[in-house]
Amino acid sequence: MTIDAHSRARILEEFSRLKIFQRGEQRAIHKPLLVLFALGRIARGDARLMDFAEIEPDFKSLLQEFGPSSAPSSRHYPFWHLATDASGTLWELEGPAGLLDRPRGVTPSLSELRINHVRGGFTGRVFDALKASPALRSELGRLILSTHFPDSLHADILSAIGLSLDETTDHEATGLQFLNRRRDPSFRGRVLRAYEYRCCVCGFDLRIGTVAAGLEAAHIQWFQAQGPDTENNGLALCSLHHKLFDLGAFTVMPRTLTLVFSEHVSMGESTRQMLLAYHGAGMILPQSDRYLPDPDRLVWHARQVFKSPGRDVAK
Repeated sequence: MTIDAHSRARILEEFSRLKIFQRGEQRAIHKPLLVLFALGRIARGDARLMDFAEIEPDFKSLLQEFGPSSAPSSRHYPFWHLATDASGTLWELEGPAGLLDRPRGVTPSLSELRINHVRGGFTGRVFDALKASPALRSELGRLILSTHFPDSLHADILSAIGLSLDETTDHEATGLQFLNRRRDPSFRGRVLRAYEYRCCVCGFDLRIGTVAAGLEAAHIQWFQAQGPDTENNGLALCSLHHKLFDLGAFTVMPRTLTLVFSEHVSMGESTRQMLLAYHGAGMILPQSDRYLPDPDRLVWHARQVFKSPGRDVAK
C-alpha cells in the first residue's frame, strides 16, 4: 500500500489537533501516550483493535511512569474519548450497542470497559496507512513526543512502548508546521549563566575546556505545557537530576525552595546516600533574585509532574 503525500499530511494534521483535557494549566498526557502505545503495537504486528481489559495493565504502567500521581486512575478516559477526535476518523470502538450508544461525554467505568470487553484502536484508514509506512509511524511518533513531552523523556517513552523511530523520515513531505511556538535557542545559555554553570541540586560543574559538560537547562513548567523560555522558568541541572526532575522524582517547594523527593522513588543504599543527601536541603540559588524560580511554575510542577506524596522533611 502506497501512502501519498496528501494522505500523510492529513493524518498528521488530524493527530496534531488532538483534544487534550486542559483546565487552566492542568494538562493530561493520556491520549498522547495511548497513541504512542498503539503505534508500538503496529510496529510489533499486533491486531488493529485491542481489548481494554488486556492492555490496561501495560497502559496503567505507562501512566504511572510518565504521568502525575493522579494519571492512572483515569486510564480509561483516552480509550473512550479518543473516538471523538477529528470527528471520529482516528479511533473507533467495538462493544455492546447499549454501551457504545451512550453520549460520548458519559465515560464508562473501568469495570464496564473490562466486563464488556470493549475494544478500541485506530480506524481502518489510519491503521492501514501506519502499518504500510514506517516513515509515517516515525513522523507521527515524533509529532506526539515533541508536542506533549520534554526531550529528556523521549527515549524512555519509546523504550517503554517498544517503538523505534526511523531517522530518515521526510518531514518536509507534509509541508506542515505543527508547533506554533519555537524554542528560544538562548534559553540554555541564559539559565546556565544564571546558576553560574552548576547544577542547582548537587553543584555539578564539570567543564571540558570552556564547555560545560553534562549540564542542562530544565523547564520547570514544560515548554510543551506553555512554559516560557525564561530564566525564572528554568533550572540548571546535571543530566541525572534533569531526568529525575522531569520524571517527577523530586520537586522544589515554592516558598522555601527546598528539594523534596517522592515516596515512589526506591533505591539501594549507595544510591540512597547519593540522592537523598539533598532531600530537604535548599537548592543552590541563582546569582540574582530576578532569576529565582517562579512560585507558580513550581506549583505547576508539583501538581502536574511530581509523583506525590513527598517524603517527610525533618523539621
